[in-house]
Amino acid sequence: MASPGPRNALTDIDGLLVGNAQDADVRTGVTVVLADKPLIASVDVRGGAPGTRDTDLLDPCRISAGVDAIVLAGGSEFGLEAASGVCAELSVRGRGVDAGPVPIPIVPAAILFDIAYGGDKNWGATPPYRALGVTALNAAAADFALGNAGAGLGAKAGRLKSGLGTASVVDPASGVTIAALIAANPLGSPVIPGCDSLWAWSFERNGELGGQPIPTGPIAANADAEFDNPLASVGANTVIGVVATDADLSKPEAHRLAVMAQDGFARAIRPSHTPFDGDVLFAIATGRRGLAEGNRPRLIARLGTFGADVVARAIARGVYEAESLGRFPSYRSRHGHALTGGGGAE
Repeated sequence: MASPGPRNALTDIDGLLVGNAQDADVRTGVTVVLADKPLIASVDVRGGAPGTRDTDLLDPCRISAGVDAIVLAGGSEFGLEAASGVCAELSVRGRGVDAGPVPIPIVPAAILFDIAYGGDKNWGATPPYRALGVTALNAAAADFALGNAGAGLGAKAGRLKSGLGTASVVDPASGVTIAALIAANPLGSPVIPGCDSLWAWSFERNGELGGQPIPTGPIAANADAEFDNPLASVGANTVIGVVATDADLSKPEAHRLAVMAQDGFARAIRPSHTPFDGDVLFAIATGRRGLAEGNRPRLIARLGTFGADVVARAIARGVYEAESLGRFPSYRSRHGHALTGGGGAE
């Protein structure tokens, strides 16, 4: 069986760091994935109402320089300004394309909607996201907080509090590491109706989800369960994140990894990819581990399969690690009584 990396985190990929910054009063935050050198990157945009920056550059048919960082932010459209702060700070550090008097970093970004979930959003003409982006960049490290941290601070999943989650796995055949970092804010629910188990319960590794109970009996899946949710409006929900590998991928191969790995959204959330969600998944490759010669498409399919599983685990872990906030109770406060180890009610 494939096992997680030593941190069970995106930072099990050598060369990647993650930084969080949040504003508790505003109930919002920013997460930055920082690379030590430019990365091969692509993206799969599958949601009905996405909010993004520079995703067109990541299309496999377009020529672009490597990516220096990726930003995940709350704040809906306002949150895209976080990437501007990260871009400016990286330029000062000398990162980016040498195209004139100042280097130009490439910093794609995606945002989630947390505007209506509480907190003081009366920021006038100075939203906090540019400053939060710089703070998150400066905090980038191998170890970082989950749950109510960074872009996950204001997130919810269905009617539960959600947050920032991460997970990793090492392919025992190739030695390649695949990892994910997700800020989950979906319309759909992460919990199977009528029981305490997360939809992603079967993917749990090493008690990372508190020791999930095994569902018993037929699953009472109700596709209409979330559509009476008052937050079911276009653009008011989304799942955003990054799937990463240390494999030496081309840009088209990174795109296929993103496409396959985004299926993890549907393994952890139901319903998924609705018209109300702005789902976006970036794929990045550090290229530090070469793939064996042979049937390369088969190897990419293998990485994509691991990628979908690790994305599902990261989403579930973000829900599991989140703490109750405002009107959104946490998963552990509602379902912790059923966890068999490492969990429990808050």
